[in-house]
Amino acid sequence: MLVQLIREILAEKPESQKIDVRGWVRTVRDMKNMVFVEVNDGSCLAGIQCTFDRGGAGSNFDAETEAALGALSTGAAVLITGQLIPSPASGQSVELAAQSLQIIGEAREYPGIPAYPLQKKRHSMEFLREIAHLRPRTNTFGAVLRIRSRMAYAIHQYFCDRGFQYIHTPIITAGDAEGAGSMFQVTTLDIDALAKGNTQQVDYAKDFFGTKTFLTVSGQLEAETCATALSRVYTFGPTFRAENSNTARHLAEFWMLEPEVAFFALKDNMALAEDFLKCMFKTALADCAEDLAFFNAHVEKGIIETLTQVVNARFVHISYTDAIAELEKAAAGGVAFEFKPQWGCDLQSEHEKFLTEKIAGGPVIVTDYPKDIKAFYMKLNDDGKTVRAMDVLVPRLGEIIGGSQREDNLEKLCKRMIDMGMNPDDYAWYLDLRRYGSVPHAGFGLGFERLIQYITGMANIRDVIPYPRAAGQIMRS
Repeated sequence: MLVQLIREILAEKPESQKIDVRGWVRTVRDMKNMVFVEVNDGSCLAGIQCTFDRGGAGSNFDAETEAALGALSTGAAVLITGQLIPSPASGQSVELAAQSLQIIGEAREYPGIPAYPLQKKRHSMEFLREIAHLRPRTNTFGAVLRIRSRMAYAIHQYFCDRGFQYIHTPIITAGDAEGAGSMFQVTTLDIDALAKGNTQQVDYAKDFFGTKTFLTVSGQLEAETCATALSRVYTFGPTFRAENSNTARHLAEFWMLEPEVAFFALKDNMALAEDFLKCMFKTALADCAEDLAFFNAHVEKGIIETLTQVVNARFVHISYTDAIAELEKAAAGGVAFEFKPQWGCDLQSEHEKFLTEKIAGGPVIVTDYPKDIKAFYMKLNDDGKTVRAMDVLVPRLGEIIGGSQREDNLEKLCKRMIDMGMNPDDYAWYLDLRRYGSVPHAGFGLGFERLIQYITGMANIRDVIPYPRAAGQIMRS
């Protein structure tokens, strides 16, 4: 039988029923005849106050309980038994009139090892990243992980309800889905031995897979193979980028959602992306209200209002060419952009925020980017200069979704690969999708951590994933 969670206990009607509380001690206040212990088990933001009355009618604690109270400290794991009663204190409806206390796991100072580091005070995000194995016990990271869990479930609910099949695409791959080359290599070869031998050329035929392999940057190409058989699919799993970017927006390992739909054009893709985001934000507002209120009060004020506005907004559609024209007009009018907006350059974060917050006053979908700044698989427009790409931009963050209609014409796709210095033979299986029953199809990618950042208002992407992996930083977990 499952142990009762504090979330469930707090929802009960207090009728002096016997209750067992299990969790970790957040605070202990010893006031001679009264001891107040707040316990939290991570099931919700709130803890439950357990009150030990040494002077009252129920103060016949045994020696074991008295000794446990004397040894109790923040961080200890406990089992407290008592009666659930209405709480006279403000801010809580119930409390536990405690009768016994058992310390299941101490949190004490050991010789040569510091005391429990999460005392009742504000800790910096930098410090908490150094103890990533303990930071889930804080209010902030407990709330992040609860929202992350609910949003992951909401993703599966959304696509399952709309007839999508969930596909597990490979993590180890021999190809580069983005054509950018920023990939982590996977090998069983003895790198140290190769370095000592000063080998000029590595024989990958001796490697585990018999060829050069990498960690995937995207599951999109493999998802396309399934979309052209099952019509509607999505993949949701870890992806990896070996970009040496030490910023608040980059991770080396992150989770990516990638739906792919057969018989889909760019306009259909845009409609799906808008509906998906609105559904995610509605779910967060409805099911994560307590945690969102915490972020709104302590992390970034106004995030609830922002999410509500996006849910109720009509996403503005604008071409890349028109967006650049608006940005150039703003620059000519005195807006000081760090990066000069000009046709042919990718939009920077400052441009994306300006488009959403100053020009559109809400979410924006930018379409039809120059082909030279987009991936090889995007469908070429009739002008020969742009592709049917889309980026979904939201206020306060910028890009949250990137996608496109895929090139379904075999000859055009082969030419695009050659123009980009790629060898079509390396993608023979991908080209087969255009040889045998090719259809228009489209999809998009959403970085899951970006979504959680937007919902919570957390400033650094490393603080919305349990164990952040970034350039030069890794914890042995």
